[in-house]
Amino acid sequence: MQLDKDLRSVQEVRLLLEQARQAQRTMETMDQAQLDKIVSAISAAAAANARRLADMAVEETGFGRKEDKEIKNRFAALTLYEAIKDEKTRGILAENREKRTIDMGVGVGVVAGLVPSTNPTSTVIYKAMICMKAGNPIIFSPHPSALNCILETVNVVRRAAEEAGAPAGSIACIPTPTLEATQALMKHPFTRLILATGGAGMVKAAYSSGTPAIGVGAGNGPAYIHRTADPALAVKRILDSKTFDNGTICASEQSIVVERSMEQAVTAQLKAQGAYVLSDEEHRRLSGFILRPNGTMNPAIVGRSVETVAKLAGLTQVPPTARVLVARETGVGPGYPYSSEKLGLILAYYVEPDEQAVLRRCVEILEWEGAGHTFSIHAQDEETVKRFARAVPASRVLVNTAASLGGIGATTCLFPALTLGCGAVGGSSSSNNIGPLDLINIKRVAWGVKELEQLRAGGGGEHAVQVDEGLLGQLVEQIVRRLM
Repeated sequence: MQLDKDLRSVQEVRLLLEQARQAQRTMETMDQAQLDKIVSAISAAAAANARRLADMAVEETGFGRKEDKEIKNRFAALTLYEAIKDEKTRGILAENREKRTIDMGVGVGVVAGLVPSTNPTSTVIYKAMICMKAGNPIIFSPHPSALNCILETVNVVRRAAEEAGAPAGSIACIPTPTLEATQALMKHPFTRLILATGGAGMVKAAYSSGTPAIGVGAGNGPAYIHRTADPALAVKRILDSKTFDNGTICASEQSIVVERSMEQAVTAQLKAQGAYVLSDEEHRRLSGFILRPNGTMNPAIVGRSVETVAKLAGLTQVPPTARVLVARETGVGPGYPYSSEKLGLILAYYVEPDEQAVLRRCVEILEWEGAGHTFSIHAQDEETVKRFARAVPASRVLVNTAASLGGIGATTCLFPALTLGCGAVGGSSSSNNIGPLDLINIKRVAWGVKELEQLRAGGGGEHAVQVDEGLLGQLVEQIVRRLM
């Protein structure tokens, strides 16, 4: 009998989950060295295929630039590997002999990995590596418009992992992506955690599934150029960031905010460095193409060249050398589409009367969209940096760097990651740059150090239980052998 597409996809998910559950049982017996060997193999294979997979991603989706997607693939394969290769995720993580406690790391179980079309190949590499490091099988739910490049990337990392000792079924991908399949994956009792990277609707669905989830909210970060900054260098960093992979990294700047006293210098640098400042009429024309009627981002502007976006909006005066389209804006929220997230080569430009007004505007932008994600500031005055960091609702405050690359940890010392938690203010369960330590549970082993009589008497003191250190050591060894 030929099943309908949605029914077939749900059945595929069930089979993959059965295989992943079997793989999980095997992975539970693996030690740290075995997991590390698998991660090392994935790193090498992904790096060797970085350009080929980047080419596939751009050719299939039309988003971004091949050379930049190759950098992201290498970042996931190599920079991430260097950050996690010596991390301890399995067995004893910490031992306090004085307090008689032991912390032991164990994997959470089968992970559902949602993959977006904007960063399809690098996301697969990254999520596969952090899951294998933590000892968790992962099943990917691919975005339909990036299915082929995602499937190929999964095959690359899966083959490398299995050749290094990973059990069959530990890395897999839904071959027929449907909404029903993704929902079945997220809600299935074998799925223990969801890593949700994608649109707001998908992330919300992950949190509503009943399964623990780590999601990423919208990135709508404003960039403040303070009066102590070098305008030329600040604008360079912002444009380098915004143009990297045509603006598809969610930590990239979405608006520039300056005081009135900085307007002339910043505007001059924007024009000198290839930004095209829209006229009032061009502003009006382009504004109609940023959002869809339902208020969500228009995919037609995502990751596309300036030339493509200009043609779409009928902007005939934009020179071929233009790197970014800049629109002066005065408001935030409904009716001000430039104030929303734009994963493309469009920047809003706000000019405020003073620094306090700048701060209010930055908070307003983040509270409208992007709360908990990223804020960037270009300044030499450290007190100003600290004041803004305390006030803005952002999990990452980036100073004097390209936000897209600083947020993921490429130009900063933040943990290298392609899933950036937004914290409680952004509706996320974590504010971390997500890594293997976010994907394990920690067992606590604790010896008794008091008796009930001591609690009734108000404490320990001279009656504290004395534990034989030799016996304690033997007990520790026995527990470790059983849990490894």
